Parts: sequence; structure tokens; C-alpha cells
Amino acid sequence: MVMVEQKKKRFALFLSTSDSEFVKKTYGGYFNVFVSTFGEEGEQWDLFRVIDGDFPDEKDLDKYDGFVISGSPHDAFADADWIIKLCEVCQKLDEMKKKILGICFGHQIITRVKGGKIGRARKGADMGLRSISIAKDNEKLRSYFGDEVPASLAIIKCHQDEVLELPESATVLASSEICQVEMFSIGDHLLCIQGHPEYNKEILFEIVDRVLNMKLVEQEFADKAKSTMDTAQPDRNQWQKLCKTFLKG
Repeated sequence: MVMVEQKKKRFALFLSTSDSEFVKKTYGGYFNVFVSTFGEEGEQWDLFRVIDGDFPDEKDLDKYDGFVISGSPHDAFADADWIIKLCEVCQKLDEMKKKILGICFGHQIITRVKGGKIGRARKGADMGLRSISIAKDNEKLRSYFGDEVPASLAIIKCHQDEVLELPESATVLASSEICQVEMFSIGDHLLCIQGHPEYNKEILFEIVDRVLNMKLVEQEFADKAKSTMDTAQPDRNQWQKLCKTFLKG
């Protein structure tokens, strides 16, 4: 009997931010943070630092089972060369019906590519742990979570921009008082999340301290962001389940 070797699943991370010294020292870079959250043994994950203009060749896109676009300190509506290029690559992946998980900046990039509108968040920048409401009776969510779709999930937020107008083809999967579009999907191949399923408390605190030292936020704002995690934690396991089921389903 001839044994057929199962093809290794292959994923790409489009890293849209630079590694902070803290993340380098603690995790060896954001790539490891993402792979430890969304990856599984036996898979191949490749890193493309798109913020530095590093992209896969167009002929290699088909080799991947899925893509993850990270958050970024940059505006998804900006026209820097690498952002324009990222939009072009995402357009191509969308046409190929490749799975893309967009996180924060990635969520907004997909919105832009699909004809929605993004801009400064209506209620201002948001940092900290937030509880978001999950859409009821949604077939898509049932396929990700199984029969038990949670009514709400806690997630770490860290953004100053948001989706102002959804793309026509999008379905809202979660919302909150602070942000109308916390999560949406398009077809079976695009899933976009405004929060950060990959973040933990220490990553959030380090970012808060960094933006405070850069005088981008006030002390009161920083204290309030940190205090959201005094007695609560993000629902990391459920976010992992959702994202992994989407990427690998």
C-alpha cells in the first residue's frame, strides 16, 4: 500500500508593525506571538514584514492556505507605498478566495480593499480590555464556535481608527458601545476583528507605557486602560478557537 503524505498546511503573516524591544526580548518578535496563538504543530508559517516592503511573489500566493494581517501604528487609509502594495496583494487574494484573517489594522485594510470606509474612531482612541457583543443566530458563527456561540467575549483593544462604513458584502459578527463594527466576515474567506486576539496583559501594558512615554496619551487614559485588566482577562481560548477554525476549516 502506498502511503500518501498529507500536505503540510502553510500560512503567511503579513507583519504591519515593527517589533518593539520588549516583544523581541520576551517573545523573539511578534511573529512568535502570532504563531503561538494561531499556529499548530506540523504547519509551516512564513513571515513577511510588509511594513518594510517585504511581500511574497505573486506566483507564490497560491502555495498558502491562509494569511493573517497584523495590527499597525499606521493608518489603513494612508497611501504609503507598502500600504498601497498590501491593498493590491489583498485584492489579489480576495479574487483567489484565499482565507485572510485581518486584525485591527488588517481589519481596516480589508474594509478599504472591499470598498468600505475607514477613519478616526468616532468615540476616540481605545485601549484596554473590552467586552463585545456577539451577533445572535448567525450561521457563520455557529460554524466557527459550534452550537454554543457566546453572547459576548472579552478582547484587548488598541486602536484610534475604525470601520465607518461596511463593505456592501460584509456581515457584522460583533459590535460594542464603543465601536459599531468589532468583527465582520465576507463570504467564507475573509474574517476581520478590530481587537487583538493575540495580545495578553503584558503586551498591552508595554504598549500603553510606550505611547504614554511618547506623550501620545495622557496619564489618566493610560491608567484607565490598565485598570480594565484589574479583575478580568481576555477570552483567549475562545478567540483562538474562532480564528483557528476560520483559518483551517
